[in-house]
Amino acid sequence: MLSQLLTSWRQPAASSATSDGAHYIFKPSLASGAKQLTLTDAGLTVQVTKPQLWPLDSIASIRLSYRPASMQAWRFRADIATLSGQSIKVFSTTWHSISQMARQDDDYRAFIVELHRRLEMANSNVSLTAGINPMLYMVGLVVMGLIGLAIAGLFVRALFTAEFAGALFLVGFSAWFAWQIGGFMRRNRPRSYTFDVMPKDVLP
Repeated sequence: MLSQLLTSWRQPAASSATSDGAHYIFKPSLASGAKQLTLTDAGLTVQVTKPQLWPLDSIASIRLSYRPASMQAWRFRADIATLSGQSIKVFSTTWHSISQMARQDDDYRAFIVELHRRLEMANSNVSLTAGINPMLYMVGLVVMGLIGLAIAGLFVRALFTAEFAGALFLVGFSAWFAWQIGGFMRRNRPRSYTFDVMPKDVLP
Protein backbone atom coordinates (compact mmCIF):
# COMPACT_ATOMS: atom_id res chain seq x y z
CA MET A 1 0.00 0.00 0.00
CA LEU A 2 2.83 2.40 0.74
CA SER A 3 4.18 1.90 -2.76
CA GLN A 4 0.77 2.96 -4.10
CA LEU A 5 0.80 6.05 -1.89
CA LEU A 6 4.26 6.94 -3.12
CA THR A 7 3.12 6.65 -6.74
CA SER A 8 -0.08 8.62 -6.24
CA TRP A 9 1.44 11.43 -4.14
CA ARG A 10 4.59 12.02 -6.15
CA GLN A 11 4.40 14.98 -8.51
CA PRO A 12 7.07 16.54 -10.69
CA ALA A 13 9.35 18.65 -8.48
CA ALA A 14 9.78 22.27 -9.46
CA SER A 15 13.22 22.73 -7.93
CA SER A 16 14.95 19.37 -8.25
CA ALA A 17 15.12 16.23 -10.29
CA THR A 18 12.60 13.47 -9.70
CA SER A 19 13.46 11.71 -6.46
CA ASP A 20 13.26 7.97 -5.85
CA GLY A 21 12.78 8.65 -2.15
CA ALA A 22 16.11 7.14 -1.13
CA HIS A 23 17.94 10.48 -0.88
CA TYR A 24 17.04 13.77 0.75
CA ILE A 25 19.14 16.91 1.30
CA PHE A 26 18.06 20.02 3.18
CA LYS A 27 19.52 22.97 5.03
CA PRO A 28 17.60 23.46 8.31
CA SER A 29 18.88 26.98 9.05
CA LEU A 30 20.80 29.76 7.38
CA ALA A 31 23.88 29.28 9.58
CA SER A 32 24.06 25.49 9.48
CA GLY A 33 25.37 23.24 6.75
CA ALA A 34 23.29 20.95 4.59
CA LYS A 35 22.13 17.61 5.98
CA GLN A 36 21.98 14.57 3.74
CA LEU A 37 19.87 11.48 4.38
CA THR A 38 20.31 8.30 2.37
CA LEU A 39 18.35 5.06 2.56
CA THR A 40 20.25 1.88 1.70
CA ASP A 41 19.89 -1.83 2.39
CA ALA A 42 22.06 -1.28 5.49
CA GLY A 43 19.73 1.36 6.94
CA LEU A 44 19.53 5.16 7.12
CA THR A 45 22.75 7.12 6.63
CA VAL A 46 22.69 10.54 8.26
CA GLN A 47 25.42 12.92 7.16
CA VAL A 48 25.83 16.19 9.01
CA THR A 49 29.56 16.53 9.61
CA LYS A 50 30.43 12.88 9.09
CA PRO A 51 28.25 9.94 7.97
CA GLN A 52 26.43 7.93 10.62
CA LEU A 53 24.62 4.70 9.80
CA TRP A 54 21.38 4.02 11.62
CA PRO A 55 20.20 0.43 11.01
CA LEU A 56 16.46 0.28 10.41
CA ASP A 57 15.93 -1.85 13.52
CA SER A 58 17.58 0.89 15.61
CA ILE A 59 14.97 3.51 14.66
CA ALA A 60 12.66 3.83 17.67
CA SER A 61 10.19 6.56 16.69
CA ILE A 62 8.99 8.89 13.97
CA ARG A 63 6.80 11.91 14.63
CA LEU A 64 5.29 13.84 11.72
CA SER A 65 4.00 17.37 12.22
CA TYR A 66 3.05 20.62 10.51
CA ARG A 67 5.51 23.39 11.45
CA PRO A 68 4.92 26.72 9.66
CA ALA A 69 7.63 29.36 9.91
CA SER A 70 7.70 33.11 9.35
CA MET A 71 9.56 32.67 6.07
CA GLN A 72 7.53 29.69 4.87
CA ALA A 73 4.03 28.87 6.09
CA TRP A 74 3.85 25.55 4.22
CA ARG A 75 6.47 23.62 6.19
CA PHE A 76 6.45 20.12 7.67
CA ARG A 77 8.78 18.25 10.01
CA ALA A 78 9.70 14.65 10.78
CA ASP A 79 11.40 13.86 14.10
CA ILE A 80 13.35 10.61 13.80
CA ALA A 81 14.93 9.06 16.90
CA THR A 82 16.89 5.88 17.55
CA LEU A 83 16.98 3.48 20.49
CA SER A 84 20.40 4.87 21.47
CA GLY A 85 19.09 8.43 21.78
CA GLN A 86 20.28 9.83 18.45
CA SER A 87 17.77 12.06 16.69
CA ILE A 88 17.32 14.37 13.73
CA LYS A 89 14.67 16.88 12.69
CA VAL A 90 13.93 16.66 8.98
CA PHE A 91 12.22 19.67 7.37
CA SER A 92 10.34 19.90 4.09
CA THR A 93 12.07 23.21 3.34
CA THR A 94 15.64 24.29 2.78
CA TRP A 95 17.41 27.64 3.18
CA HIS A 96 18.89 29.14 0.02
CA SER A 97 19.65 32.66 1.21
CA ILE A 98 18.83 35.13 3.97
CA SER A 99 15.55 35.94 2.20
CA GLN A 100 14.62 32.60 0.65
CA MET A 101 13.41 29.38 2.27
CA ALA A 102 12.41 27.01 -0.53
CA ARG A 103 9.84 24.22 -0.41
CA GLN A 104 10.89 20.67 -1.25
CA ASP A 105 7.47 19.06 -1.06
CA ASP A 106 7.95 16.23 -3.54
CA ASP A 107 11.41 15.15 -2.37
CA TYR A 108 10.45 15.33 1.30
CA ARG A 109 7.22 13.37 0.82
CA ALA A 110 8.98 10.76 -1.31
CA PHE A 111 11.69 10.26 1.32
CA ILE A 112 9.24 9.97 4.23
CA VAL A 113 7.04 7.47 2.38
CA GLU A 114 10.07 5.42 1.27
CA LEU A 115 11.42 5.37 4.84
CA HIS A 116 8.09 4.02 6.08
CA ARG A 117 7.98 1.44 3.30
CA ARG A 118 11.42 0.12 4.22
CA LEU A 119 10.59 0.03 7.91
CA GLU A 120 7.42 -1.91 7.15
CA MET A 121 9.35 -4.38 5.00
CA ALA A 122 11.81 -4.84 7.88
CA ASN A 123 8.93 -5.60 10.29
CA SER A 124 10.01 -2.67 12.46
CA ASN A 125 8.39 -1.94 15.82
CA VAL A 126 8.95 1.80 15.39
CA SER A 127 6.52 4.13 17.20
CA LEU A 128 4.60 6.18 14.61
CA THR A 129 2.93 9.36 15.85
CA ALA A 130 1.60 12.54 14.29
CA GLY A 131 1.04 16.01 15.69
CA ILE A 132 2.70 17.89 18.52
CA ASN A 133 3.35 16.82 22.11
CA PRO A 134 -0.02 16.01 23.77
CA MET A 135 0.71 18.26 26.77
CA LEU A 136 1.53 21.22 24.54
CA TYR A 137 -1.59 20.49 22.51
CA MET A 138 -3.79 20.62 25.61
CA VAL A 139 -2.19 23.89 26.69
CA GLY A 140 -2.84 25.26 23.23
CA LEU A 141 -6.52 24.29 23.41
CA VAL A 142 -6.89 26.02 26.78
CA VAL A 143 -5.24 29.19 25.48
CA MET A 144 -7.45 29.13 22.37
CA GLY A 145 -10.52 28.77 24.56
CA LEU A 146 -9.53 31.73 26.75
CA ILE A 147 -8.82 33.90 23.73
CA GLY A 148 -12.16 32.89 22.23
CA LEU A 149 -14.00 33.87 25.40
CA ALA A 150 -12.18 37.21 25.51
CA ILE A 151 -13.07 37.97 21.89
CA ALA A 152 -16.70 36.99 22.49
CA GLY A 153 -16.85 39.31 25.50
CA LEU A 154 -15.36 42.21 23.55
CA PHE A 155 -17.76 41.56 20.66
CA VAL A 156 -20.83 41.67 22.92
CA ARG A 157 -19.56 44.86 24.57
CA ALA A 158 -18.96 46.45 21.16
CA LEU A 159 -22.54 45.69 20.13
CA PHE A 160 -24.01 47.11 23.34
CA THR A 161 -21.97 50.32 22.98
CA ALA A 162 -22.74 50.59 19.24
CA GLU A 163 -19.05 50.28 18.33
CA PHE A 164 -19.87 48.53 15.06
CA ALA A 165 -16.47 49.19 13.50
CA GLY A 166 -14.84 47.46 16.47
CA ALA A 167 -17.31 44.59 16.20
CA LEU A 168 -16.47 44.12 12.51
CA PHE A 169 -12.76 44.14 13.37
CA LEU A 170 -13.33 41.43 15.98
CA VAL A 171 -15.24 39.33 13.43
CA GLY A 172 -12.37 39.63 10.97
CA PHE A 173 -9.78 38.87 13.62
CA SER A 174 -11.75 35.83 14.78
CA ALA A 175 -11.90 34.50 11.24
CA TRP A 176 -8.16 34.98 10.78
CA PHE A 177 -7.44 33.40 14.17
CA ALA A 178 -9.62 30.38 13.42
CA TRP A 179 -7.98 29.94 10.01
CA GLN A 180 -4.38 30.27 11.16
CA ILE A 181 -4.30 28.84 14.67
CA GLY A 182 -7.25 26.50 14.19
CA GLY A 183 -5.60 25.01 11.11
CA PHE A 184 -2.36 24.46 13.01
CA MET A 185 -4.16 22.72 15.86
CA ARG A 186 -6.26 20.59 13.53
CA ARG A 187 -3.25 19.30 11.61
CA ASN A 188 -1.18 18.76 14.75
CA ARG A 189 -3.76 16.79 16.74
CA PRO A 190 -1.73 14.14 18.61
CA ARG A 191 -2.44 10.59 17.43
CA SER A 192 -0.70 7.41 16.39
CA TYR A 193 -0.86 5.92 12.92
CA THR A 194 0.14 2.77 11.07
CA PHE A 195 2.18 1.99 7.99
CA ASP A 196 -1.04 1.34 6.05
CA VAL A 197 -2.63 4.72 6.78
CA MET A 198 -0.16 7.59 6.83
CA PRO A 199 -1.63 10.97 7.92
CA LYS A 200 -1.88 13.18 4.85
CA ASP A 201 -2.47 16.39 6.84
CA VAL A 202 1.11 16.33 8.18
CA LEU A 203 2.67 15.67 4.78
CA PRO A 204 3.04 18.27 2.01
